[in-house]
Amino acid sequence: MGKDHPDADLHPEATGAAAAIVKAHVAENPLKLYSGWFCPFVQRTWIVLEEKSLPYQYIEVNPYHKPKSLLDLNPRGLVPTLQYDNKPLYESTVLCEFLEDTYPDAKPSLRPSDMYARAKGRIWTDYVGSRIIPAYHRFLQHQGEAGLKEKQDECLHHIKEFTRAMDPTGPYFFGKEFSLVDVALAPWAVRMWVFEHFKGGIGIPAKGEGGEDEAVWKRWRTWAGEIEKRESVKGTLSDREHYLPIYARYAADTAQSEAAKAIRAGRGIP
Repeated sequence: MGKDHPDADLHPEATGAAAAIVKAHVAENPLKLYSGWFCPFVQRTWIVLEEKSLPYQYIEVNPYHKPKSLLDLNPRGLVPTLQYDNKPLYESTVLCEFLEDTYPDAKPSLRPSDMYARAKGRIWTDYVGSRIIPAYHRFLQHQGEAGLKEKQDECLHHIKEFTRAMDPTGPYFFGKEFSLVDVALAPWAVRMWVFEHFKGGIGIPAKGEGGEDEAVWKRWRTWAGEIEKRESVKGTLSDREHYLPIYARYAADTAQSEAAKAIRAGRGIP
C-alpha cells in the first residue's frame, strides 16, 4: 500500500504523553517494537512494555505505507510487530503473553500465580477480542438509524458480561492487581469517547441511573476509572485531536483497516 491509500494520511508520530515515551526509546535495542501510535492493538503491547519497564526500541510505522525494514522482517507488515533475537512476532495478545513468559523477573507480573485464574484470564481476554471489540466496531461503523440501537445494545451487553466476570471489589479484573485481562480491553475503554463524538454516546448509564443493572455499571465505572488513571495507559496515548480524523473514517464506514474491512464484510476482526 502506498501513500495514495485512503487511510495513509495519518499524523506521522505520537504526540502528548506518548511522545515523551517514544523519545525515551529511540536508541538501538535488540528488542524492537514496530508501532503505529494510534493503534489500540499496538497500545496493548506498549502498555506491557511500560508496565514491566523493559528496555526496547520504538519504531514508528505507518501501516499503510510500510517501510522495507518492517517488510523484510514481517512480509505481512503487521503492527504491532516485535523483533526479538532478530526474529518477528506479532498479534497483540500473543506479544503480551510472550513478554510475560520471556521476562518473568520483570515486575510487576501481569498474570495471576494461580493456574485456574490464568485460564480464566485467557477466556476473558478472548472474549474481549471475539465479542467486545467486534461489537464496538459494528456500532461505530453502523450507518443510519435503522439497526443502530441493536448494535448499541450488543456492545453494551458484551461489556456487562465482561464486567460480571470481574472480581466484585476490584478495582481491576482480578482485584487489586492489574493484569493482562485489563490490558486486553484498556485501549478500547479509553477510546469510548469516540461514541460521544460520533454517535451521541455509547449508552453506559450515569451513576445511579443503571436501573436493575446499576451494580454492574457501578463496577464498570470503578474499573474504567482505574484504567484511565493507570500511568502505562495514559502514557501511551497521544493527543485526542490526532485520533479524530482516524475515527471519523470508522464512523463514516470508509476506513480501510483490516478491522474495518472485516466488520464491513460481516467477519470477525482478524
